[in-house]
Amino acid sequence: MKTRSAITLLFISCAILATALEAPQVKITEAKGKCIIISNGIPDHATGQFPNPGNPNSISAQRYEFRMTLTPKSAAKPLPANHASFGIAVNGVPFEAGTAEFWNGDRAWNYEAKSGKIDLGLDQNDAHVQPGGVYHYHGPPTGLIAKLGTDSQMIHIGWAADGFPIYASSSAQKMRSSYQLKKGQRPKGNRGPGGEYDGTFTADYEYIAGSGDLDDCNGRVGITPEYPQGIYHYFITETFPYLSRQWRGEPDSSFQKKGPPGGGPPKGRGRRGGPGFGPPPPRGFGPPPFGT
Repeated sequence: MKTRSAITLLFISCAILATALEAPQVKITEAKGKCIIISNGIPDHATGQFPNPGNPNSISAQRYEFRMTLTPKSAAKPLPANHASFGIAVNGVPFEAGTAEFWNGDRAWNYEAKSGKIDLGLDQNDAHVQPGGVYHYHGPPTGLIAKLGTDSQMIHIGWAADGFPIYASSSAQKMRSSYQLKKGQRPKGNRGPGGEYDGTFTADYEYIAGSGDLDDCNGRVGITPEYPQGIYHYFITETFPYLSRQWRGEPDSSFQKKGPPGGGPPKGRGRRGGPGFGPPPPRGFGPPPFGT
């Protein structure tokens, strides 16, 4: 893995919609075969207003220390990310695709954050805030991409928990996901919410090999500006899954959710109650609702 030589310690101050926040802080170093990212999770770009009608939470500084291998390797089969942090952006803000909202409390029917069917208060960066002040991305972080934007067709925006890099593609050459909506009707009654597969739920989609540019982890092997020798790398896309729901390699345990003090269930991470709010995500990297 390569980190930008100029990035060893970033202390960036920016005005974020008149919200009084600590200055963003992120430190990226390498030691003992690991890339280490320490940050306070404050974004270095403008955000939407928080709290907002769909999200009752305010952004606040965190204490993150994420570690990733400098020599990532593909595993025999993908490992579902479930509700862990999938990765970390170069500005120290986490990527997390899943939600904690379920139809009728059934984990097989996980609501999609970007479906438009539930209001989680996402801002212009496809991000929102969890209880405890955690600001995190569910899709393309437009503010970060604009700050990093270059003439390159590939913009390095972060790393996944397994150490493989995450890229955004330029407007001139967008990478296409290989996931598509299923055809027909969902099961109903006790087996599901019924209705047409329309993207409301994660399970509304299926992977169709060869239908796009990317594999089932929303990535591919190839040459990148930072890795001219070639490497497996993920793309964040404008269509489902937006951000991969599974790792190609072995994730570092520092991305595992630790849960609230005392082991009690956390509060809903998005809007204030309402249909679809189910039990909290499990601790660790257990089996996900994805693909079921």
